[in-house]
Amino acid sequence: MIHPAFAQTLARYNRWQNRSLYTAADGLSDVERRKDRGAFFKSIFGTLNHILWADAMWMSRVSDGLKPDRSLSQSPEFCADWNALKQARAEADQRLVAWADGLDEAWLAGDLSWRSGALNKDLVNPRWLIVVHMFNHQTHHRGQVHAMLTAAGARPEDTDLPFAPPSAGVFLES
Repeated sequence: MIHPAFAQTLARYNRWQNRSLYTAADGLSDVERRKDRGAFFKSIFGTLNHILWADAMWMSRVSDGLKPDRSLSQSPEFCADWNALKQARAEADQRLVAWADGLDEAWLAGDLSWRSGALNKDLVNPRWLIVVHMFNHQTHHRGQVHAMLTAAGARPEDTDLPFAPPSAGVFLES
């Protein structure tokens, strides 16, 4: 099982890395952001949308967040406009940090019952496992975006957690 500090640290890491990717992507044209680059969700724009959609879906299951009104197959078009996507991402990151800050060990020790649209069935998993999955999913797809941005000539920040600068606000005060 994980401790709440794990989720709190990764929520802040998520926010730092999203700021880095979105800042780098801001330097590209809309055409470049939407260009099919062979990734699972095709483009930088589509993959960033998918990450936001998945975060919203998971937050609707583990908190009082609203369930997205689109399906998994529609996730690359979750937000049609770049500026709206950036704003929604920043708001989602703040909600995620606040949610993680409210976690306790008792909640993490429980189970989550949820309906998987992708599998079309009901599932039950330990909450701590769902939290780990949520952060792992973000990191997986952000790695794809990082690679696409780098190939497009953009330069996002380093992704190594131990090397996060103090200004990133990743590490909790002890």
